[in-house]
Amino acid sequence: MDIDTLRTLLEVNRTRHFGKAAEELFVTQSAVSARIKKLEQTFGVRLFNRQLRDIHPTPEGRRLLWHAESMLALWRKARQDIAVADQAQVQLAIGGIVSLWDVRLQEWVHRVHSAIPDLALILEAYGHDRLLRRMIDGALDMVFLYEPPQLEEFMIDQIADISLIMVSNIPNQTAEQALSDYIMVDWGEMHALQHSRYFPNAPVPAQRISQGTIALNFMLVCGGAAYLAEQSVLPLLERGSLHRVDDAPLIRRSAFAVYPRRSGRLELIKQVVAYFGTD
Repeated sequence: MDIDTLRTLLEVNRTRHFGKAAEELFVTQSAVSARIKKLEQTFGVRLFNRQLRDIHPTPEGRRLLWHAESMLALWRKARQDIAVADQAQVQLAIGGIVSLWDVRLQEWVHRVHSAIPDLALILEAYGHDRLLRRMIDGALDMVFLYEPPQLEEFMIDQIADISLIMVSNIPNQTAEQALSDYIMVDWGEMHALQHSRYFPNAPVPAQRISQGTIALNFMLVCGGAAYLAEQSVLPLLERGSLHRVDDAPLIRRSAFAVYPRRSGRLELIKQVVAYFGTD
């Protein structure tokens, strides 16, 4: 099995079309078909159900896709690791929950880069489960999460407390009024549970957005209300572009750095995590 074959598997799954996959990979459609057939013969299973205008992975195909993605990520990391080693650089692969990049991680990465300019960085943003999976597979050296796994093999450092406040584009709203035109931002499972406890009778949000910046931009153009990080909206509150919903409770979130206890880059990881304490 080679890297091109794995890329072909992922591209067929993404496009759900052999011809489109061939165009993206700059090969013939027959080459794509041959690669998928070779994989199916290797594993002795059908990887895709092929019907007219409908190609979708079988259960066995979905499992192989999971492994193929991990193997390609490791391959890319290995190539960069070897490349930077030739330049006497060190590499660190870091992943974080999407919403954390806006609130805390972006400025931290800038600080790390300024302090350690020779450090080569791989930066990724995914959901909780995918980040953990990629770290377990070795594709990431460390991840930043709201809800860290309580497992012995991981080191866990709390790196930030984040205050979430409900804001609206309309002044003097009550929480009940704000919830009638509400944007639910994904701040993790614990936030969702707290939110449901605080507002058990709230209507189903019309909008659901995974990232605070996207929600903020949506509010500024289209209106609405949402829980956003206080530090992100403070300038807008001071200018009067947004308004705090005073009777909505403050919700606090903690963010954590998570990394393998037996990592070969343990000292470097501890060094970069320490830059969270230099605000």
